[in-house]
Amino acid sequence: MAGAPGRKFSFEFYPPKTPEGTAKLQETVRQLGQLKPDFFSCTFGAGGSTREGTLRTVLQIREAGYAGAPHLSCVASTRQDLRQVIEQYKSHGIRHIVALRGDLPSGLAAAGELRYASELVGFIREISGDWFHIEVAAYPEYHPQARKAQQDLLAFKAKIDAGANAAITQYFYNPDAYFHFVEQAQALGIGVPIVPGIMPINNFSQLARFSDACGAEIPRWMRLKLEGYGDDAASIKAFGMDVVTDLCDKLLAGGAPGLHVYTMNMAGPASTLWQRLGL
Repeated sequence: MAGAPGRKFSFEFYPPKTPEGTAKLQETVRQLGQLKPDFFSCTFGAGGSTREGTLRTVLQIREAGYAGAPHLSCVASTRQDLRQVIEQYKSHGIRHIVALRGDLPSGLAAAGELRYASELVGFIREISGDWFHIEVAAYPEYHPQARKAQQDLLAFKAKIDAGANAAITQYFYNPDAYFHFVEQAQALGIGVPIVPGIMPINNFSQLARFSDACGAEIPRWMRLKLEGYGDDAASIKAFGMDVVTDLCDKLLAGGAPGLHVYTMNMAGPASTLWQRLGL
């Protein structure tokens, strides 16, 4: 499995808010950099709330000698705001971007001037041509706000048609959902790589909260088993690592074009996963 040609492996961070967080992330980048990922990405808060932190983090990743891809979300932003950010990324020689609609922050009524990620992709292409390699999101279990599965697939196709080069999925624990989604996308003529997003399991209550918010399903058997461990953190982590390793094995064996790991700014779980997968 190791060294399979053309596969892309990447890790995602969020911008740290404290000096301690920044120091910890630099150490995480150093450790995960030893796994030779294709790139590290960094999230972007709604309405540009972490804009400076996102850029700073990506520049630090690049200073450490690795490729960095900032996220850009269009929710609660004007075209002018977005143009400034895109020009700023370009001026730093950044060539890779993850374009997302983003979640509306609570209490915010206005969605911003661009309502969909497909509009954001089109806008990036309009003002920067082919400068950026653009990744977008995909939802194997469908977007929580999609009324119909087919509608969500067409929304995904609109992002690709607007000029996206590749996609990273929301995390999931059911490989069949991923393979079915890829099949459906291919049937619509979508040919870009759709890389599975992987969420290691470290803290069950946090995972349950995330999953309920983003529409990612924790299968009933997993949920009951994790709940059964109560406060036994070691058992939760051990079981979680077994589940996620098995998931990744199935995905790679089934032809997934790589893996994108949501690290929560921690090196340990991703490093262990890599060892166990023999990558």
